[in-house]
Amino acid sequence: MKKIVLVIVAMSLSSVAYSQEKNDKEEGTEVPVIVEKAFQKAYPNVKAKWEDEDGKYEGSFKYKGQETSVVYNAQGILEEKETEIKVNELPLNIPVYITKNKLGKIKEAAKIVKADGTVNYEAEVNGGDALFDAKGNFIKLHKD
Repeated sequence: MKKIVLVIVAMSLSSVAYSQEKNDKEEGTEVPVIVEKAFQKAYPNVKAKWEDEDGKYEGSFKYKGQETSVVYNAQGILEEKETEIKVNELPLNIPVYITKNKLGKIKEAAKIVKADGTVNYEAEVNGGDALFDAKGNFIKLHKD
């Protein structure tokens, strides 16, 4: 009788563990090995939460105390890195533009560096994300 109970308990535990592992995998995006290797080379021992972004892979994580995200293509090539910054770190003409054009209060700000070194800034405002170039010139508004 004890053996039967032990077998039932063991089977129950293994099915719960398998179910949990399957759920964990279903929650995240399947990332190609080449992307994961490129990410780990750049950020050893850092875990990212991955999302599919139009055929590319965006990994979000905290790095050196800052919210950071990176976008890799399917070949494992870094396309951009976005780092959260303080609103007062934006170029001065960005808040001026946002106020003048009544886009609302800046909730969050980020610095985006493309693979070619191009720098953009993003300001989260009411209704979307306002994108600016390195000098603070308005590019476009991504509506939510």
